Amino acid sequence: MDQIKNQARRRLPLLPENPDAEKSGRFPKWLHRPLPKGDEVFQTESILRKYGLNTVCEEAKCPNRTTCFSKKTATFLIMGKECTRACGFCDIDFAKTPKPLDREEPMKVALSVHELGLEHVVITMVARDDLSDQGASHLVEVMRAVRRENPRVTLEILTSDYNGDWRALDLVLAEKPEIFNHNLETVERLTPRVRHRATYERSLAVLAHAKASRLVPFIKSGIMVGLSETGEEVVQTLTDLHRVGVDIVTIGHYLQASRIKIPVKEFVTPETFQEYKIRGESLGIPHIYSGPFVRSSFNAKEIREVMNERFSHA
Repeated sequence: MDQIKNQARRRLPLLPENPDAEKSGRFPKWLHRPLPKGDEVFQTESILRKYGLNTVCEEAKCPNRTTCFSKKTATFLIMGKECTRACGFCDIDFAKTPKPLDREEPMKVALSVHELGLEHVVITMVARDDLSDQGASHLVEVMRAVRRENPRVTLEILTSDYNGDWRALDLVLAEKPEIFNHNLETVERLTPRVRHRATYERSLAVLAHAKASRLVPFIKSGIMVGLSETGEEVVQTLTDLHRVGVDIVTIGHYLQASRIKIPVKEFVTPETFQEYKIRGESLGIPHIYSGPFVRSSFNAKEIREVMNERFSHA
């Protein structure tokens, strides 16, 4: 039994010291949450399994996956379960040559959206640097299929940086998703370690290009904290995001998915998250979601309400 316990400990992520350890265990109390109840979790899982679809909720070990599934929402991960980038924070499998694209995936996603009864659909992708257009045309096919089968849904897409290929990016923007999302992930200093093959400036350029296109109502980006960034660096990042015209920013707590990933450097308190929200709003960013469990696509319902309000006044 002791041997089994020791093996389990070796697999657990390394964590910074928790000052409240006696009361809350390895994580501080603000990083604990109750599991949702109800059949919706299993219904969502069964629909996704039925069509053989992947979600970033599961592949990236998102702490919100059961909460989202209980609300019959999920973030679809398209183009496979293997990514051509090995980012230090992400638990999605790396492969230089991922499996071929599933040509039936667009219809599978569209039908699952219909069965789940979704109003707002979030679609993300693995990086596919092995493809000539980085997978842009496949994403376009998915978007078109979803809208064809579900005419009233709104679309939020979370893309890679397409290696700076503006033609690939323009293919996606031409479909006019309601939200275009590309995550900056972290502050400039930490980008080389956290994000494989991506650069801070290129990601800002992607967001600026999307904004300048005038094809998308909302431009969105997000960062993680707890990676040793300073408060000043976070504020500078928010300043940069505002400069390129980002409308929605998410700030969440990084959690190490496995022992081989970058360890959490510090536990960031809810009060600090609130401070970041206030600073971002003071810069002029219209919508900021900041909290330990905030993730890039976790607030789909709230975003839908924001869009409805914007469109009703248009």
